[in-house]
Amino acid sequence: MRRYAFALAAVVTAAAATLFAATVFASAQNAYAHFEHFGHYNAKGDAIGPYYAYEQLDPDYAKPGEPAAIQFSIQDHDGRDTKDLVTMVEVYSGITGERLAAFPWTKQDTGDFQLFYTFPDVGYYQIVLSMATGPANNLNGVDPPRTTLSGTAGCNCDRAVFNAAISNNFGEIWSTAMIASVLIPLGIIGVVLGLVYKRKRKELHANSSEEFVKWSLLLLAIAGGMVHFAIYSEHASLRLEYSIFLITAGIAQVSYGLMYILLTMVGAEESRINPRRYYRKTVVLNLFGLIGTAVLLGLYAYAITFPPPLSPNPVPEDVDLAGILAKSAEAILVVGIIYLMRLEKRRLASRLAETPSKT
Repeated sequence: MRRYAFALAAVVTAAAATLFAATVFASAQNAYAHFEHFGHYNAKGDAIGPYYAYEQLDPDYAKPGEPAAIQFSIQDHDGRDTKDLVTMVEVYSGITGERLAAFPWTKQDTGDFQLFYTFPDVGYYQIVLSMATGPANNLNGVDPPRTTLSGTAGCNCDRAVFNAAISNNFGEIWSTAMIASVLIPLGIIGVVLGLVYKRKRKELHANSSEEFVKWSLLLLAIAGGMVHFAIYSEHASLRLEYSIFLITAGIAQVSYGLMYILLTMVGAEESRINPRRYYRKTVVLNLFGLIGTAVLLGLYAYAITFPPPLSPNPVPEDVDLAGILAKSAEAILVVGIIYLMRLEKRRLASRLAETPSKT
């Protein structure tokens, strides 16, 4: 069983190192979108002249015959916001090449705007964004359709082409698969923990309240990690590094909870034979959880007071109910970890008093 604990620790360490490396060597492209929701399907970014444009559909999994928003967010290559852009948007069929819709040349107040379109059929489409590079001679007009969608002949403009896939039920299939990928492992963990508790409930009966608090805190840490996994994509719309950080934080929180649970399950015998060594392991794990959670709380407090590091927007983050609830849980976790450390210290003293000759 110890092998599995060390294997899990190795996997978590490798994953964290990989994510850290990804943060350091992330793409040199510094422009990021300002979408309220960052789509992971039917979403793409591409350079368009001196700018970088992100495009996505809302909903992500647009269906035929239902209205969808074609959203754009355009910044310069240093991540600064843009304004007074003159754009035209076209929708082409990916099968026939026919132009299905055209939104005329329009002066956009900001680089963040959206248009509404109903895709007629299941299939692939091309969305063409055109941006004027000089005075617009055809404002409120539409250019003729083209065979080469990215071609700029006869147009004083830059163009970018984005793909969109429209289907009836791919979204439900994907969402079900993602929910199952989270719930099935959690269900397995719950079953295993239930069986362990049932097997050891007699010896745990004397300290049942302490054990209940302990296991509740460990599950709270795992839940906190799951929250970070759930919200990372939203923060990717502001900075890609933010989502990488949230994934890393989620891995750290889940690994803390799982490794402590494994240590509790595997180290029961060791805690009796060599209580000092077992106690040192709990101290290392609890310091890992305590410092990491305190850092997350500190960063959140900073981000809602001052503009966050690397943010393209010089304003603090908004305070919302989800953030308050998540950070309240983490504050409880900090207090709980301190309680766990005191609990383990009392247990060490009790073990040493019972078996002084074995230490």
